[in-house]
Amino acid sequence: METIAEIKKQLRKELSFILSEKEKLSEDVIRQKILNILNYWQNQKNYYIDEKIKDTIIKELCDEFLSYGPIKRLMEDPHITEIMINGPYKIYVEKEGKKVITDVKFDDETQLRHMIEKMMLPTGRRVDESFPYVDFSLQDGTRVNVIIPPLSVYGTTVTIRKFLRSISQIDDLVNLGTIDDRMAKFLVACIKAKINILFSGATGAGKTTTLEVLSGYINPQERIIVIEDTLELSLRQDHVVRLLTRPQNIEGKGEITIRDLFINTLRMRPTRIILGEIRGAEAMDYLQALNSGHRGCLAVIHASSPADAISRLETMALYAGLYIPVWAIRKQIASGIDLIVQHEQLTDGSRKITYITEVEGIQNDEIKLRDIFTYEIEEVTKDGKVKGNFKAKNIPTFSDVFKKRGVDLNEDIFK
Repeated sequence: METIAEIKKQLRKELSFILSEKEKLSEDVIRQKILNILNYWQNQKNYYIDEKIKDTIIKELCDEFLSYGPIKRLMEDPHITEIMINGPYKIYVEKEGKKVITDVKFDDETQLRHMIEKMMLPTGRRVDESFPYVDFSLQDGTRVNVIIPPLSVYGTTVTIRKFLRSISQIDDLVNLGTIDDRMAKFLVACIKAKINILFSGATGAGKTTTLEVLSGYINPQERIIVIEDTLELSLRQDHVVRLLTRPQNIEGKGEITIRDLFINTLRMRPTRIILGEIRGAEAMDYLQALNSGHRGCLAVIHASSPADAISRLETMALYAGLYIPVWAIRKQIASGIDLIVQHEQLTDGSRKITYITEVEGIQNDEIKLRDIFTYEIEEVTKDGKVKGNFKAKNIPTFSDVFKKRGVDLNEDIFK
């Protein structure tokens, strides 16, 4: 008697054509096809399959072909924000800020790769020996990274960061404790006043979520151009142009980088530019755009503090190879970037905006930073809960900009 896993493996081979069929088959059709094959095997090969086992096989394969197989319930759980698949037999999730291992498993590497191929099918991306790792997004904005053996030693590794529909308004961030009401009012005012903002933090700290929420307060009359390497941001305005990088083909040609797209964007008459992530030489083009009159631009950078964000931006600007002296780059940063919003995931799993920091200018050839709001930790309880308070530190030196640009902001929030 073959195991359920062995029967499913044979059925996958028989049903592999379903993946390539243009017309999406319904659950009833797939269920009937599986049942027909099982009945044929039972009649022709003379082995008995218990009805309960048959039902289990049909349900699991339907989930696999129509959804995400073993991880379907993890994908549907609204409390799970991230799924980390370390090979077919070990799956972790981040749930309410904590990383825990699950009892979910794939049958084998083949089933795991089958799920990945199904996920990638609408994107046109591929993962194989020539391209052993890939980033892509699902239609709902969920981000997926895949890396396969031999680069991933213990089997195919998949990291899935789910798109959170529950966070769409600034009040949602306040209710989650990511910011307080004063910070919320200030950030919304900054968006309306076209302040140039850099969103900084580690992976998974909440940078993209904050950017997406705040982008909802951009005037719908503006022409917004979004540049990304994977589709992540979902803007609610109508006049949005989305540009996506393209990896090189199998011959090593045809790559379109963020820098290529950014240079082209400047010819597209944008009102605002949103850069999904600054990670290379495009930093120089970004700074030059900010210093040539583009206002209200938003960008993401991976950095551990506002000072680190400035340092990384400076370093990446040097990648452009233009032989511009460091002091000149610092001058462009100081005059182009207005505000840094620093994100952090704390030890208890909660996410906070720990600094809202103004880039004040240049002093003694160094960039001077000025904290506007901070989050200060007061204690960590015995059960690991982090307790602290948001504090107003200073009034931004650009506070007169709000009035000039017709944005109402009560300065009492800085007290």
